Amino acid sequence: MTTTQTGATLAGCTVAIAILFIHLRKWWTGGRALKDLIATIQGFITGALGTICVGGLAGWLAGCTRQAANTGGGKAITGVTGTSSGSSIASGSMGQLTEEGGVVVFLIFVVLVITYKAAPKEDKGRLVGAMVAGFILCGTAGVAGALNGLPDLVNSLGLSGKNALGGAL
Repeated sequence: MTTTQTGATLAGCTVAIAILFIHLRKWWTGGRALKDLIATIQGFITGALGTICVGGLAGWLAGCTRQAANTGGGKAITGVTGTSSGSSIASGSMGQLTEEGGVVVFLIFVVLVITYKAAPKEDKGRLVGAMVAGFILCGTAGVAGALNGLPDLVNSLGLSGKNALGGAL
């Protein structure tokens, strides 16, 4: 589903891409061990799932993050280049959460908080930075379209869990 109005601007998306570039560059130049990507992937997926939450803390954080990135990114880009970068990017949605999918997203957020508390300082930055990037980029039509199977996966996992708890396996 694509519209012409969104909460993400070119400046906000640029901030998200810069965050991901910084984290991926450190990984690329640091030996490229797959385990070093886990925090970045976990953060990005959590941010992506936050964009399909219709409300609650996750949905609120996704909206506030886009707004802050749009404002800060716009000021930074204008300050550096003298050009405006506040044009809107077409919005997109990956889909909707079912009740069961909402439970899975809740559990993913709980795991993120626990992981964050136990993580070393550098991984904390990766988790939060990638989650911010996910909040911003996954509200755009291009990234949402590329990840449109993620909500179905989460909803299916939730339904499977519900069936298992109900003895239907």
